[in-house]
Amino acid sequence: MTLTKQLEQLVLAALAEDLAGGDVTTEATIAPDQVATASAVAKSELVLSGSDVFSMCFHAVHPGCRVEALAVDGDLVPAGTVLLRAEGPARALLMAERTALNFLQHLSGVATMTRAFVRVAAGRCRIVDTRKTTPGLRRLERLAVRHGGGHNHRNDLGSAVLIKDNHIAAAGSVTAAIERARAFAPHTSRIEVEVTTPAELDEALAARAEVILLDHFDDAAVEAAVATASGRAILEVSGNVNLERVDHLAALGVDVISVGALTHSAPAADISLRLSPVEGPAGGTP
Repeated sequence: MTLTKQLEQLVLAALAEDLAGGDVTTEATIAPDQVATASAVAKSELVLSGSDVFSMCFHAVHPGCRVEALAVDGDLVPAGTVLLRAEGPARALLMAERTALNFLQHLSGVATMTRAFVRVAAGRCRIVDTRKTTPGLRRLERLAVRHGGGHNHRNDLGSAVLIKDNHIAAAGSVTAAIERARAFAPHTSRIEVEVTTPAELDEALAARAEVILLDHFDDAAVEAAVATASGRAILEVSGNVNLERVDHLAALGVDVISVGALTHSAPAADISLRLSPVEGPAGGTP
């Protein structure tokens, strides 16, 4: 499915949640021919993401709505910046407002948090997301991570080999899981394995894993793992990662830091929608 088609389905489903019974307040207070503009304004510094889906919300409610982007996804903007401006029937703008803002605030929040992590890492390692995404929103959230300057981990279970603790338990050992994965996977796929102890790290290195995920290693254990690996595998750190810890982890020499919080715990960006009636033949204040 194309991204555009997926966005259309997401928007229609989200609008259906809010408009299944119409909008009794708007229909009671706003004349059908009233025209207005609605400006999305950043209330705090943020990285913009979600402009396309924001626009689609208004178009889906009324095809006559026009949305102008005044900032570009990926832009870091200061408080007070007008991000997007929609114009059209006032009823349509009000009916689409909450759904459009829900998408824009969430995705800009993901991008803004990602930018904070990327800034602290300062190019010393990659900041990547995980599959801990909102069901149905993975493509949008992963795009928001990229807008924030981060990178994406595997998109789905079929896109890469990542041997985790339960795979190891079922296979019997780290070595057995790696050998089976190498025999099955295409030659273009790297073998990544999650380890939870120094002993498992040694086993993964001996089995020639290309990428090793250090799961919930403390800083001292990470430092020792970097020395042990000595460049023989890409080292990824995951678990208990926050902004305060990123600087130290990056300084230790790891290659990748994966942060589930980028998508599952990013606070919504503070964005408001300010509506202004348009006077003229097509409208008029009711």
